[in-house]
Amino acid sequence: MRSRLISLALMLTLTATVALADQGPHFGRPATPDEISSWDIDVSPDGTGLPPGSGTARLGETVYAQKCLACHGANGEHGPSTPLVGGRGTIGVPGVRPVKTFGSFWPYATSFFAYVRRAMPYDKPKSLTNDELYAVTAYVLRLNGLVGADDVINALTLPKVRMPNRDGFRPWARGD
Repeated sequence: MRSRLISLALMLTLTATVALADQGPHFGRPATPDEISSWDIDVSPDGTGLPPGSGTARLGETVYAQKCLACHGANGEHGPSTPLVGGRGTIGVPGVRPVKTFGSFWPYATSFFAYVRRAMPYDKPKSLTNDELYAVTAYVLRLNGLVGADDVINALTLPKVRMPNRDGFRPWARGD
């Protein structure tokens, strides 16, 4: 009797599993075109994918003070989060501990823009307008001595900013 019950339970489980497998998983729902486009925000080193808008370091100082200062400090050097300034001349120097900041390590200014666009501010990612993004990027570039206070940063000028460590990266020969 016991073996018949076990056999019946196994048959019912197998039947239910096959029936559910035919239907496929039903988790969530398909993303809408608007939801997909809100995350289609990648930016290439050459600037492909940069949105319209512009900003200057002078305007970016206000945005930085309101939305970045608490984590990155008054001049981008000190704060509870990653420093954005400093470390220039420490990358790739024998016997010197590398200090990897935006100004010393990142090879492209467009990559910084893209990162801030999708991940910052930490408590409200993707909340900055395009003009705020360009302005705060310009401000951090100015803190690193790479642009002037009134230089306009936009989709045409940002890819032209030459980062100090641009030539410090080499393609990875993966062998595949």
